[in-house]
Amino acid sequence: MPVDVHVRMALPEDVNAITSIYAPYVLHGVASFEAVVPDPAEMLRRRAAVLDLGLPYIVAEIGGEIAGYAYASQFRPRAAYRFTVENSVYVAERHQRRGVARLLMRQLIEQCAAAGMREMIAVIADPSNSTASVALHRSLGFAEVGLLRGVGEKFGRALDVLLMQRSLTQS
Repeated sequence: MPVDVHVRMALPEDVNAITSIYAPYVLHGVASFEAVVPDPAEMLRRRAAVLDLGLPYIVAEIGGEIAGYAYASQFRPRAAYRFTVENSVYVAERHQRRGVARLLMRQLIEQCAAAGMREMIAVIADPSNSTASVALHRSLGFAEVGLLRGVGEKFGRALDVLLMQRSLTQS
C-alpha cells in the first residue's frame, strides 16, 4: 500500500472526483446496478443523505488525488433496522489492488461501530466474478449469509447477489 494514503471525511468539493470514480462501475461493471451515471449534483445529494443519518462518507487520497471512497447507508428504512448499515466502496481503476479498498473499509467499520451501528451488510453482485470483493470482505470478518439468485439484471444477464454480514460489536 502506498505510504501517502490519507483517509478523511468526504467534502462537497470531492464530488466530481467521486462521480468520476463511480462512472466506470455504472457503465462497464456490475458492482452497481445503476444504468445511468448520476451527475455530481445527485452524488452530492446522496452524500448529504448519508451524513444526515450520522453515517460516514469517506475518501482516500493519494498525493492529493481522490483514489477511492466508501460510505455506509441505511440497510432498510424501517426502525427495526436502525443499527444495521450497508457498505459501499469504490476505488479508481489506477489505484486498485494497492490496499485502498481495505483501508477505506477498515475506517468505515471503525466509524460505524463508533456511531453505534451493530451490523454491516455487504451486497455483492455477480459473486462468481467478484472474487476480489468477496475476499476483501472475508478478510475483514464478513461471513456469507445468503445468495439471491438472478435478482439483478445488467448487460442482458441475470445476476446473483451475495449477502455478507459482519458484526460491528466484535473486537
